[in-house]
Amino acid sequence: MALALKEVYHEDFLFAFGQRVQSVYPSFDVQAFVASIVDESWEALALKGRTRRISTRLGQYLPPHYESALDVLIEIADDCIGFPYLFFPDFVAVHGQAEEHWERSMSALELFTQKSSSEFAIRPFLLRDSKRVLNRMMAWAEHPNEHVRRLASEGCRPRLPWAESLPMFKEDPAPVLAILELLKQDPSVYVRKSVANNLNDISKDYPEVVLAVSKRWQGEHPHTDWIIRHGCRTLIKSAHPDALTLFGYAQDAALTVHASLTIHPNVLSIGEACEIQYELSIRPVDEAYIRVEYAIDFIKANGKANRKSFLLANRIVAGGARLSASRVHNWSDLTTRRHYPGAHRIVLLVNGRKVAESRIVLHQRDD
Repeated sequence: MALALKEVYHEDFLFAFGQRVQSVYPSFDVQAFVASIVDESWEALALKGRTRRISTRLGQYLPPHYESALDVLIEIADDCIGFPYLFFPDFVAVHGQAEEHWERSMSALELFTQKSSSEFAIRPFLLRDSKRVLNRMMAWAEHPNEHVRRLASEGCRPRLPWAESLPMFKEDPAPVLAILELLKQDPSVYVRKSVANNLNDISKDYPEVVLAVSKRWQGEHPHTDWIIRHGCRTLIKSAHPDALTLFGYAQDAALTVHASLTIHPNVLSIGEACEIQYELSIRPVDEAYIRVEYAIDFIKANGKANRKSFLLANRIVAGGARLSASRVHNWSDLTTRRHYPGAHRIVLLVNGRKVAESRIVLHQRDD
């Protein structure tokens, strides 16, 4: 079984990091630093809690003046690269929000994002003074380093997972879109993915705004076309008619002349798997761009259903084509989804329209 992400922070890691700090700041008390972090409450802390504890304790054992403490971290930054060092930018978020530190903190976040990521740490600054920080992010959007350009987009995503919400951008996404305009042809796929994810976030609150932007951007550049296609994925999955039209999906209600969906077994327990098989025939017309999915109405703890769709095919097919395939679906619990016993409806969708359906009965597992 894979270790939880929080396990990147353990005593050996903390001692090694402390010794690195001590090499440039000799009065750093490595033993006391580690002991202050790994106490009786440590094991229960999740990833973000562990990150925050490390950055908080650093404030107690580094020089008391913020900018002097920052100098220590900057001096060792080239040896502290990767996901575990998220506490470098978090140190800035915890200790560097005073007005007199603003410029230095922005420079530190710009540097640290090139070693790890400042996408979470920038958000408290945005919540305090979004206009000022957005001006800096506009400059970052034209930075030569792809990690800094990505921060310009990722840091202002309205719905960034694991991060503080940015309600002002949920209310008005225009300032975010101004940044994305600068990144819509970015040569880095790392940056383009962030721009697309940002658009997808915005589409959940303002679908028409994202569709208008996508129509305006479409055809400008292959990189931009990829961004809008990925950025409209939620609209496509929800069969928004304007999104389907924009990307060329056929919307003829009579597109299929035959469709079937079979599940085997159709009675199973949580943790088991079933095979989903489908067949469909396309009406003998001109070729059509189709998206074939199966969607499951998952029963929740309160007995209500929550639909989740899974892609089976996405391609251009000839008129009269017959398609068939199978997919194994696992009903094991995930960190993002728990399963509950009951009858689950499964539907076959072609371009968002239901063409066939079936059901399975899920039982509680006997351990």
